[in-house]
Amino acid sequence: MATTKFTTVDEYIGTFSGDIQSRLQEIRQIIKENAPDAQEMISYNIPAFKFHGMLIFYSAYTNHISISIPPSKVYEVFKHELSVYKVSKSAIQLPLDKPIPAQLIKNMTQFRVKENTELAEKKKNK
Repeated sequence: MATTKFTTVDEYIGTFSGDIQSRLQEIRQIIKENAPDAQEMISYNIPAFKFHGMLIFYSAYTNHISISIPPSKVYEVFKHELSVYKVSKSAIQLPLDKPIPAQLIKNMTQFRVKENTELAEKKKNK
């Protein structure tokens, strides 16, 4: 079976049903608004944002939407808010039968922008 190689975020989102598309668009918009300087791209064949390194990924599955964040303190800082979700070392599963946690995604995106900016400054000053 051939796997589709996506070249744009719109192409990826377009492969899903209307409800999933609107959820993915909502997450996309929250990230764009809170990381306006981030570059939107496809990475690992899913939507992602890059700002001084990889910032955040998101993708849809049968029963959830996943927010994936590279190794970060975000999981520690937002531990309480994330406790209601299934969380792995690098991903948060948002069930399709629950509303998108817009404020949490906003806060995590802002945290990641700050975190990546600080890391970039440290590398620059070495």
